[in-house]
Amino acid sequence: MARIAGVNIPTNKRVVIGLTYIFGIGSAKAEQICQQLSIPAERRVNELSDDDVLKIRELIDREFRVEGDLRRELAMNIKRLMDLGCYRGLRHRRGLPVRGQRTHTNARTRKGKAVAIAGKKKVTR
Repeated sequence: MARIAGVNIPTNKRVVIGLTYIFGIGSAKAEQICQQLSIPAERRVNELSDDDVLKIRELIDREFRVEGDLRRELAMNIKRLMDLGCYRGLRHRRGLPVRGQRTHTNARTRKGKAVAIAGKKKVTR
């Protein structure tokens, strides 16, 4: 099992697919890494030599921001918005959608499970 950027890469998958298990590396960056290191697209992770794994690890450390550093940067960006008190920061603080979505209905992912209001009666016609 190859361990790159603190993540165990699944051994039976292709290298391009396995690299996407690292937070911050998607399919496009994974293909770019394989092209730069001239690793064939059909090669599996368990077929990589220790030298290949070392080259991948060094390339990722040198050129990409991944895992902990990237998560920390994203958290700091959100914290900065909240400290500024701007609109986006207030939406983050209240746990509401940030990018202009409606909240009258939907937005359950951000708002959580719907809570019934006690004493509210349904309108009858």
